[in-house]
Amino acid sequence: MKNLFLTCFLLVLVSTLSLTGLAQTDRNGARLDIPQETLKPKIQRIGILLFNNFETLDVFGPVEIFGRLKDLYTIEFYSLEGGIVSSTQNVKIVTEKFQEKDSLDIFLIPGGMGTRKEVDHKALIAKIKELSSSATYTLTVCTGSALLAKTGQLNGRTATSNKRAYDWAISQGDKVNWIKKARWTVDGKFYTSAGISAGMDMTLGFIRDIHGIDLARKIAYEIEYTWQENKELDNFYLQDLK
Repeated sequence: MKNLFLTCFLLVLVSTLSLTGLAQTDRNGARLDIPQETLKPKIQRIGILLFNNFETLDVFGPVEIFGRLKDLYTIEFYSLEGGIVSSTQNVKIVTEKFQEKDSLDIFLIPGGMGTRKEVDHKALIAKIKELSSSATYTLTVCTGSALLAKTGQLNGRTATSNKRAYDWAISQGDKVNWIKKARWTVDGKFYTSAGISAGMDMTLGFIRDIHGIDLARKIAYEIEYTWQENKELDNFYLQDLK
């Protein structure tokens, strides 16, 4: 009886180790030495486009959220030429230059007053088109959707933008299905949000879509943020403040 108990105990222990990935075996029961790194999920690469006079919270709201998932995401700041880029609030960020045929898992485009100039920057628009085409997901915040719309990538798709700059934003893409009342939209791999803080709601919505609502709510709680979970309604869309 004692030997039988010991045998059962050892079988349960081996099964438990196998389930946790600590003891991997082949079909014959032989131990396989699998590096621990192969058991971890692939870290997704997030590339954030910066240009002079970008809106600070458009960038650092999503950065705060993605940055809490260090085992899942790595964040990099880019600009067309590299170097130091300043936000509208004069926050200076050191950026890397985009490389030829660069590929990102997630491409994030902020808005800000600088979009009014950059929307006519042909080289930048071409780079946005290239990166948004190859990225697994493209996210825009605020008037960043105007830059993406300029590329034609949003033609026939649903999108939204900052309500205070809405008329200007939608003029950059007359073939886009603009939804003014939306807090954020999702159409395939494209996520677009309304103004500034809406980028945080959208990013939490993205986390919900990819990793589940429990994780999204946990992050919102950790950063003491009241997440607007309903993407269909932006409380600011009826306000006509200039």
